[in-house]
Amino acid sequence: MHKCSFKMTNFSRVICVIFVLAGWGCSAPTNVVMPPAPSSQWVNDCTDWDDWDKQGPPFRIYGNSYYVGTCGITAILVVGKEGHILIDGATEAGADVIANNIEALGFALKDIKILLNTHEHFDHAAGLAKLQQLSGAKLLSSSKAAPVLRTGVIAEADPQFGMHDPFPAVNVDGILNEWEAVTLGNLSLIPIFTPGHTPGAVSWQWESCQGEDCLSLVFADSLSAVSSHEYRFSDHPIYVSFFKQSFDKLATLDCDILLSTHPSSSQMRKRLVNEGNLLRVDGCPSYAKKVSKMLMRRLDDEQK
Repeated sequence: MHKCSFKMTNFSRVICVIFVLAGWGCSAPTNVVMPPAPSSQWVNDCTDWDDWDKQGPPFRIYGNSYYVGTCGITAILVVGKEGHILIDGATEAGADVIANNIEALGFALKDIKILLNTHEHFDHAAGLAKLQQLSGAKLLSSSKAAPVLRTGVIAEADPQFGMHDPFPAVNVDGILNEWEAVTLGNLSLIPIFTPGHTPGAVSWQWESCQGEDCLSLVFADSLSAVSSHEYRFSDHPIYVSFFKQSFDKLATLDCDILLSTHPSSSQMRKRLVNEGNLLRVDGCPSYAKKVSKMLMRRLDDEQK
């Protein structure tokens, strides 16, 4: 069988390590025959900037990577020989959609061994507790996101502090180190810390293969300058510098397929309609440029 060679242009110094947590046991995934999951059905059922909890059909993104989120919130299942990895849990109601989508594809929830997260807001993290309960999976997070996930309460350093009610707390079983791969069997996903939208935000990069054809996938965090009415980014220059560092990281990633926490942020539906797939040569640089412009407009507005 072809072995995927992970392309890391500009980041060849990345060292992949295996997270070993006490009590981990990786049973082989249930043997299933994957039913067809055309992205065209998702396009028909979902609209741009759709409701966060709206049921949308799952579909294969590429190779062993599947879209299992709602119409308005992205969640990604990466399927492996020794278990699966799920990125993001949506809202509490969205967790049920994700669970149903995973089972609709023919996969067992108990075969999810690792849960990952992009950022620590309720629309992407409130469903993690339910999904952890259903699967028994271990959750790994950044050190800054961990206290929020463990309590369900947004940190005071978060620009959106005070805007949202608490969400269900979830067990955090391990802390990520940037650029050190989360590895499970034949799966290897690299965390890239991209603070800005939240202090503990993480984007993810991995490779999926179809036969001998392998592509680099990036699940980019929001990186949008959204805050409470009282918060001014211009009063927090260090935080603005975090944003800019995140933009630079994202722009240099090897990125054949770009995914974002809200599908429309990366024009997922538009790309599926126009091209029929999610391939995009300039996906990550273009996305980084877009969110950078959003921050500059916000800073200009604050000065006015």
